[in-house]
Amino acid sequence: MSETTTRADAPPPGASTLSHRQILTILSGLLLGLFLAALDQMIVATAMKTIADELHGQTLQAWATTAYLITATISTPLYGKLSDIYGRKPMYLTAISLFLAGSLLSGIAGSMYELAAFRAVQGLGAGGLMSLAMAILADITSPRERSRYTGYFMAVFGISSVAGPVVGGLFAGMESFLGTAGWRWVFLINVPIALVALVVVAKVLNIPHQRVNHRIDFLGAGLLTVGLVPLLIVAEQGREWGWASGTAIAMYVVGVLGLIGFVFAEKRMGDEALLPLRLFKRQTFSLGNLINFVLGIGMFGGMVSLPLYLQIVKGYSATESGLMMLPLTLGIMLAAGTSGNITAKTGRYKVFPVVGFGLMTIALFIFSTVGTDTPVSLPLALMFVLGAGLGLCMQTLLVAIQNDAEPRDMGVATSSATFFRQIGGTVGTAVFLSILFSTVGDKIGNALRTAMGSPDFQAALARPENREFAGSLQSGAGFDLDNTEFLSKLDPVLARPFLDGFSSSIDIVFLVGGLVTLVGFVVIWFLREVPLSNRSGLERVQDEADADVPTPVAMH
Repeated sequence: MSETTTRADAPPPGASTLSHRQILTILSGLLLGLFLAALDQMIVATAMKTIADELHGQTLQAWATTAYLITATISTPLYGKLSDIYGRKPMYLTAISLFLAGSLLSGIAGSMYELAAFRAVQGLGAGGLMSLAMAILADITSPRERSRYTGYFMAVFGISSVAGPVVGGLFAGMESFLGTAGWRWVFLINVPIALVALVVVAKVLNIPHQRVNHRIDFLGAGLLTVGLVPLLIVAEQGREWGWASGTAIAMYVVGVLGLIGFVFAEKRMGDEALLPLRLFKRQTFSLGNLINFVLGIGMFGGMVSLPLYLQIVKGYSATESGLMMLPLTLGIMLAAGTSGNITAKTGRYKVFPVVGFGLMTIALFIFSTVGTDTPVSLPLALMFVLGAGLGLCMQTLLVAIQNDAEPRDMGVATSSATFFRQIGGTVGTAVFLSILFSTVGDKIGNALRTAMGSPDFQAALARPENREFAGSLQSGAGFDLDNTEFLSKLDPVLARPFLDGFSSSIDIVFLVGGLVTLVGFVVIWFLREVPLSNRSGLERVQDEADADVPTPVAMH
């Protein structure tokens, strides 16, 4: 590896060991940054329909989501590499600053295109907030004790998942707040939080850094962008364009060529690569990230489908359905906390993702049997089981990858885990929404044909208030499934075939999600359990530095 390490940059003796109180002080800064990204995702998801209406761009709203997702995904491995070179603190401050700028600009956007561009800036910051927080935690804690601290991270996600839908719904429903349109505060709320995070991180995030001089792999970053951007765009837009349309095929070709070019560029750069190919020779790294990819797909199978089931089939509002996801969050937090404590005491971890994938698979398969009349208590109970499965997998897989990585690769190893899970999530979201909307039309059609033979349905059609709907049905005019608000105003008897159709299609999504997590359950058995180290990242760097110092020879 072409690296030069100056002794002046080496961590001072004793700096590698931090007390529990010092770790918690540093965590306070990390958690604020993490809270920014987690809260923003929940708030924006709840309010996006209102925002799109206000900016007269309902059909363009996918671009605002896609732009954020693309820059967050692409920048994740870059942050890992740059933080290994320049240090975690300056890169974490950069991530918060970019997120702050993106939030401020998004809050003053005048059109959906502007919002998409500004959300891209936000995504550039978000890419570093999650992966760098995990990398810094790896620096200051050993793999064995790290699981204990991840409970704090889970708590942040828990608070965000509860507060996000409520705050998002609140701002989206306001005409104005402090003289500014209510929906703009969905983004502007990040500004004071980001400013506090900047001050706290600047003050408390003081950990030694041993600079390693690298060339930055700009070619690899460029080719990764060329490879992933078209594929992410077609994943989001393919359903609208048609998966076999000329535009989609052009995107596939450009994406594949970009990824092939990226592999060659990484091979040429060797250790200086954005994602060094030598890391994939390590079984834990390569298999761990494959499982992370599968986890991302399966995870979003549930995440995408559950709110749709609650809102469309069960008729709950966006805010109510957000709050009803609480059992999922509770499951994640409890499972992550419990498994973390057991791992810290025993040093064993493989059993947790094995059980986790098993629980996720069982939950998704049972979810595939829920229908329109299923009592809501069953989905709520299954959410807890699904969350417990996720909680057992997410942090344990990350700890396994970090434990197997060399200290010099800690940043890139951590960011790779986030990167592959995000890519899996993006693919999962696109595939599952595609399955849902490509099958729902036929399912509703079959349900309507069956309902036509029902005397109750015919009687409802004959009522004067339902004359317009009956006319649409007789003329064969389609119904706009992009906007399902008409269902809440429709006679319950007439709405029933639509609810049954959506429920049947959502069941298919859950079934496919269960099959995906079943694959993960099989693959996880092949992951080798490497004994967890009791040395933090900083301590391991210190060990290497001490080993490099020649032993003094006694003079006689």
